[in-house]
Amino acid sequence: MKVRDSGMPEEEMWSDFFDPEKILRTFGLDRGVKDIVEFGCGYGTFTLAAAKLAAGTVHALDIEPEMVETVREKCRQAGVDNVHAVVRDFVAEGTGLQHDSIDAALLFNILHNEEPLALMTKAFHILKPGGRLAVIHWNYDPATPRGPAMEIRPRPEQCIAWGRMAGFTFDERERFDLPPYHYGLLFRKPFS
Repeated sequence: MKVRDSGMPEEEMWSDFFDPEKILRTFGLDRGVKDIVEFGCGYGTFTLAAAKLAAGTVHALDIEPEMVETVREKCRQAGVDNVHAVVRDFVAEGTGLQHDSIDAALLFNILHNEEPLALMTKAFHILKPGGRLAVIHWNYDPATPRGPAMEIRPRPEQCIAWGRMAGFTFDERERFDLPPYHYGLLFRKPFS
């Protein structure tokens, strides 16, 4: 099932919003991370940066075949061989990954879907104890140049509540401003 209000802007505009490697480092994903899953890889904006930081595999999932092929082609051109890009309806079918098998999960600009708690719960199940869930979303501000409609755009407090309901812990010190238009939240799967 395609996420509601999920149209991608032009790639050039999209890439101008982010410094992917800096954002991943802000989340601490440059230290001790082997395997990562990216829910909704899109153009691969974060995929290739994650591949540089991960010691293992980056599982890049997207429902759009064109996006997955774009990521595969970028990996070929860059000589990146630790990305496994797959066309998958992870909302309806799950990730296809084993429980307790992944070090970090990325839910970037996707929690405006119809079932954000279910998506965070899917991430919880596949993460290892101590695993990290990084969330990015558009600021709750109608002045942003893109982003989902305000009535479905989650506020940080909503995402934090969903994360806790899914089983994650959250420390307010791991809430980040990601200029110009986003915020970030880092959740952790408890060890017990």
